[in-house]
Amino acid sequence: MEKLYEKTVRKEKLFSGRIIDLYIEEVELPNGKTSRREVIKHPGAVAVLPLLPDGKIVLVRQYRKALERALVEIPAGKLEHGEEPLASAHRELEEETGYRAQSMRHLISFYTSPGFADELIHLYVAEGLEKAEDGAGLDEDEFVELLEVTLEEALEMLQQRDIYDAKTAYALQYLQLRRALGEQNAE
Repeated sequence: MEKLYEKTVRKEKLFSGRIIDLYIEEVELPNGKTSRREVIKHPGAVAVLPLLPDGKIVLVRQYRKALERALVEIPAGKLEHGEEPLASAHRELEEETGYRAQSMRHLISFYTSPGFADELIHLYVAEGLEKAEDGAGLDEDEFVELLEVTLEEALEMLQQRDIYDAKTAYALQYLQLRRALGEQNAE
């Protein structure tokens, strides 16, 4: 796809934060003209679809300042420097929910907003959950409410826009499809 390539000719860092860095990049377009791109660099993240032995899903409700409201989501968090996604998934699950998983399976990785950010989320399915002896280990600036819901209840939260983020919607659709195919195979 060489004919679509945009060559960076100048790059300026405008902001460096705890979670993101913001750049303005001047690019040469395929037609030879130039344009500017605003680019957010992110270390990447993990998200975990935790499934309890009874089939319920473990979700967290937390306040999202960018939206000025609380959302219900699957547990998730950013990768620490040098951390492998699988280790991060185990860590985030335990920190946010107090559960440990006997089985953690990678489902898919996807870019959240490729038009302006390079954030890559690695989505895992966690099964064989057991409560950790020491419980959740939230960061000091993190406050969550733990929910254990059926798939049907989660889908209703999606309709009511309590669940309103792509990673959680994607995970629920995966689970809905998995259960539908499992029911078909059982006949």
